[in-house]
Amino acid sequence: MPVWLREHRWRQTASAVYLSLPVRGLRVTPASIFCTDRYLKVSIPPFLFEAILYAPIDDTNSTAKIGNGIIFFTLYKKEAAMWDSLTLANANKEKLQYLRENAVLKAHEKAKEESEAKKVTKQEHKKYALEATMKLEEAERKRIEDLKEKERQKVTKELELWKKQQEDSEKQKRVQKEGELHQEVEQLKERKKEKMNKTRVPNEGASKIRLKATKGCHGSYSMFSENLKEEQLPAPRSAATIKINFTSRVFPTALRESRVAEEEEWLRKQAEARRTVSADLSELEDLKEEEKNPEWLKDKGNKMFATGNYLAAVNAYNLAVRLNNKLPLLYLNRAACHLKLRNLHKAVEDSSKALELLTPPVPDNENARIKAYVRRGTAFCQLELYTEGLQDYEAALKIDPKNKTIEKDAENIRHLIQGTTQDS
Repeated sequence: MPVWLREHRWRQTASAVYLSLPVRGLRVTPASIFCTDRYLKVSIPPFLFEAILYAPIDDTNSTAKIGNGIIFFTLYKKEAAMWDSLTLANANKEKLQYLRENAVLKAHEKAKEESEAKKVTKQEHKKYALEATMKLEEAERKRIEDLKEKERQKVTKELELWKKQQEDSEKQKRVQKEGELHQEVEQLKERKKEKMNKTRVPNEGASKIRLKATKGCHGSYSMFSENLKEEQLPAPRSAATIKINFTSRVFPTALRESRVAEEEEWLRKQAEARRTVSADLSELEDLKEEEKNPEWLKDKGNKMFATGNYLAAVNAYNLAVRLNNKLPLLYLNRAACHLKLRNLHKAVEDSSKALELLTPPVPDNENARIKAYVRRGTAFCQLELYTEGLQDYEAALKIDPKNKTIEKDAENIRHLIQGTTQDS
């Protein structure tokens, strides 16, 4: 049975009622007070105060202050008038029960309406935030595209200027070479003319020398043969540039040191993964074109992860995996999110799937394999499966033996295993 609080004082004006209820030694919280337009209740077990008000009040603007062992109510009347009493007089038990139940029912309906209004407001806020985020991303994307376009135009102008300079330089060299060649030809003609002039002035001594030379040779030799040889000399060869084209390679290692078959297999898998779409896109028709791109969704998840919104990042990776389940980085990044959310078994599954797709092992996927081993090893250790975790850390160390952080973590796991063994 409740103990009724009978002691209270009240006064009124034409627009408000002021009620003070002493609750000495009792711990009162806002949850202890229940008020509607005709019903006021204060429940502090085992004490109870209840009043069916004389006339309706504005329960939205009315207030209650708790302090110094007193609850002070300020109840604003809906209609300005003086009350004959605080509570409804001459009311039978059935009417009081009806008013009480009606007040509770109204309170429930009001709470439901407020909850619905909050839900609608929350949805509107989320929609506004999403639209604002999309506008910001669109503006950022446009800004980046404008920067790229400006840079492209700048590089194009520089390339055209360089080509023009090269053409002018080649033209100048060609003119210079032609001038040099013309000068050499003129000099050759001058020498020939000088020799021809010398032969036109015969003298006796020269004739004897010429006859003796003719007699002493086996064949028809004369002094004109030297001029003939000079005329038959080829012109100097012109300079040129030899262009050498090297075979393009995806991997940083030299061709003689690489494993060609494994690298080709890795490239084939990557190309196949980018072509594969494993999800049924009929239910995703409402998505934008970029939202159907796994690479765009991966970048979106990375941004969400960087801001600490791990659940949103997981949702982005999930949709990307539905669109293309052959990209190992999607599973690898989702494993990192599951680690943050303490979904350890899912982190192990995603890391294992990433390692399965990161085959064959080639230099291009070394960093991804290290991350997969470390994340799976961390999940194993948090599940207290230290032996399995140590195996993954040692596998990561085999790929990168100089990584001091992984080496230190592996040493800590060894100490944990030794301590666990000694305790058992």
